[in-house]
Amino acid sequence: MLRFNDLLDDILEYNVNANVELIQKAYVFSAKVHQGQTRLSGEPYLIHPIEVADILTKMKLDEASVVCGLLHDVVEDTYTTITEISDMFGDEIAKLVDGVTKISKIESRDIEDRQAENFRKMIIAMGQDIRVILVKLADRLHNMRTLEFHPPERRVKIAQETMDIYAPIANRLGIAGIRSELEDLSFVNLQPNIYRRVAIKFKKTKKERKDYITNVIKIIQGKLSEYKITAAVTGRTKHFYSIYQKMRKRGLSFDQIHDIIAFRVVVDNIKNCYEVLGLVHSMWKPVPGKFKDYIGLPKQNMYQSLHTTVIGPYGERLEVQIRTNEMHKVAEYGVAAHWKYKEGKAVQGGKDAKRYKWIESILEWQQESKSSREFMDHIKDDLYPGKMIYAFTPNGAVKEFPEGSTPVDFAYSIHSEVGDHCVGAKINNKIVPLKHKLKNGDTVEIITSSTQSPSSNWLNYVMTSRARTRIRQFLKAVDKEKSIALGKSICDKEFKRFDLNVAKLTKKGKLKEAAAELNFKDEDSLIASVGFGKVTPLQILGKILTQEEIEKVYKKKESKLTKVLSKITRKQHSAVIVSGTENVATRFAKCCTPVSGEPITGYITRGRGVTIHTKECTFGKNISDERKVSVKWDSKDKSYSYTNILVKCEDKKGILAEIAASISKTEVNITDVKVITLPEKTADCVFKVEVNNINRLQKVMKNIQKIKGVISVERKNN
Repeated sequence: MLRFNDLLDDILEYNVNANVELIQKAYVFSAKVHQGQTRLSGEPYLIHPIEVADILTKMKLDEASVVCGLLHDVVEDTYTTITEISDMFGDEIAKLVDGVTKISKIESRDIEDRQAENFRKMIIAMGQDIRVILVKLADRLHNMRTLEFHPPERRVKIAQETMDIYAPIANRLGIAGIRSELEDLSFVNLQPNIYRRVAIKFKKTKKERKDYITNVIKIIQGKLSEYKITAAVTGRTKHFYSIYQKMRKRGLSFDQIHDIIAFRVVVDNIKNCYEVLGLVHSMWKPVPGKFKDYIGLPKQNMYQSLHTTVIGPYGERLEVQIRTNEMHKVAEYGVAAHWKYKEGKAVQGGKDAKRYKWIESILEWQQESKSSREFMDHIKDDLYPGKMIYAFTPNGAVKEFPEGSTPVDFAYSIHSEVGDHCVGAKINNKIVPLKHKLKNGDTVEIITSSTQSPSSNWLNYVMTSRARTRIRQFLKAVDKEKSIALGKSICDKEFKRFDLNVAKLTKKGKLKEAAAELNFKDEDSLIASVGFGKVTPLQILGKILTQEEIEKVYKKKESKLTKVLSKITRKQHSAVIVSGTENVATRFAKCCTPVSGEPITGYITRGRGVTIHTKECTFGKNISDERKVSVKWDSKDKSYSYTNILVKCEDKKGILAEIAASISKTEVNITDVKVITLPEKTADCVFKVEVNNINRLQKVMKNIQKIKGVISVERKNN
C-alpha cells in the first residue's frame, strides 16, 4: 500500500520547492472527512485519493493538482462544501475540486442525461483549467485498477464508458501511458475471454521476446556507437489491446502478428533523429509504405517521432521509433509535459496555442449544443476520427483532417467566415467542387463569394465536427429568423382584432410574460414557435387576455367564437399523438405515406402544424433537430391510411387478376391500379390500397410475393 511519505518523496524529487505543508494539510483533511468510509474492496477510502495523487505526481504535475487529487471526492462523498475548500485551500484548488465533482442535483431521471450533464460540466471546467481533466483521468485510472470489486454488469458499464470516452480523451491529449492502461483495463472487462487467450499466448513467448529484445538492442547500440551517436535504446511489447486491434483489423491470429515489439531510440536533437533513421535503413531493409514522419507532420495530440518498419535481423518485421528527449516526454505525458501555469491561467501562446485547439473546439460545441446529449455526440464523433490525412494551405501550413474530408472542412478549419462563404476550391491548382474529397498531400486554396451561404446539403459531405457544428448553427439561425418573421405576421393578423400587435405587447412586457408561462426562454422563441406551427396566436392571447375579453371580440360571430374556443379548450382528433403539445394539426407526408404501427417521426411545418413521416424517410436527414417532435400512434384510433404497393411481375395473362384477388382476400380495399409494361415481358403494377395497420400491409405484401410470376414486392413512395 502506498504511504503518504512516499508520495511526498516523489513530489520533492521533481519539485524541490513544493508546498509540503499545503499537501500535508490536504492529506489530513481528506483523512478526517473520509474517516469510517470504505471502498468495495473493504480498504479504507483514503487509499483512493492517495493513489490518485500518486498518479498525478508520476505525471509531474504541480502541487495544486496533487492537492486536488487528495480532495477530489470530499464534496461528492462527504458533507464538505466548495466554500469550505475555498476557505481552507484557496480559490484555485476549490475551482479544480469543483470541476471534477459531479452535479449532485440533476432533475432528469434519465441516467444517460445525468451522465452527459456531468461530463459537460467537467469539459467546461477543463476549458478554464486543463488540470481538471488530468485529475479526472487519474481518478478514472485508479478506479479501473480496482474494478474487480464491482458487480459484473457495473464493471462492463464503467469499462465501456472508459473505452468510449476517457481512453480517447487521454489519446487526444497525448497521454500515451494512461491511454494504454485504460484500454487494457477496459479490454479485460469487456472481452475477458479474448483477453485471456492473448495473455496466455503472450506468457508462452515471454522468454523468446526478452532474448530477442536484448539482441536487437545490442545490434542498434553497436551501430550507433560506431558513428558516435549517443542514444537510449529500449524495446517494449505493445499493450494487449493494441495487439488485439491488429489481430481484428487484419483478420490474423496471435501467431501471425509479428510486429508486437517496438524499439525506441531517444537522441539529443532532431538532426540525430534523421541520422539514426538512415543507419537503421542501412542495416535492415525498410518495408515500403511503413515509414511515417511525425516530426515534420506532428499528430493532433502533439506526438512527434519517426516511425519505420524494417525486416529485422531474424527475418521478422520490427518497428523502430526515433525521437528526441523532449518528444519522448510529450509522447508519454502529452499536455502535462508542456504544463505552464501563471496567475491561474494556462499559458497557451506561441507553439502551445495549437496544442489547445481541440479544447477550444469542444468549448464551442458545448455553447452551440442545445442539450448535453447532443454535446456528447459531438465529442464522440471527434474522438473517433479514423484514418487522418494532411493537407496544406498555399502558404505551406499543415492541416490534419479525417479521411473523406472536403474543401468545406478545410474552409471551416481556417475561419468560420471562410467556411460560410466558400463556393469552391483549387486543389493543386485545379478547380474542384465542394464535395471533392481531399487526399494526403493536397495543397488547397479556398474560393469564396460574399453572396454564398451554407446549405443543408453541405452536411452530407463534411467530416469534421467543427464544420458540421458551424453549418447547423448558421441554418438554425436562418431558420429561426424566417420563423420569427412568419410568426410575427400571423400574430399581428390575429392580434389586430383586439387592437394589439407584437410590438405593442413586447413594449409592455406582456409577450415576455406569455413566453414564460408557455415555457419559452424569450419573446423571439415564442414568436418563432408560431411560425413553426407549434403555438397558435390564440394560445398567446389566452395568456394575455381574459376569457371574457376574447369572447367579447367574437360575440357577433357566435359560430366563429365556438370554433375559437374549441381550439383553446379541446384537442383535435388525430391518429397520431404529438408529445408535449396540444391542439396541433397533423397531416401525413405524401412522400412516404405512413401506416399505423410503423415507426414515425414528426416535423414542424411552418403554419401547417406537424407533418408525419416514416423513420426511414430520407426527407428527415436534412431537417434541423429543432423542427423534430416526438410523435406516436394513437392506439385507440382505427382510421385507415392509403399507401402504394409496387409489384414487379411477369407480363402474362391473368396475373393482374391473381394479385388483385390476393389483396382482396386479406380484406384490404384497392382504390387504384396503374400498370406499366416493360421490355423483356415484365410489368410494374402499382396498387393504391387502404389499410389500418402495418401488420396488415406486410401480410398483403407477403401473400403477393408467393404468387408465381411475381418478381418483387415493395412499398412505393409518391
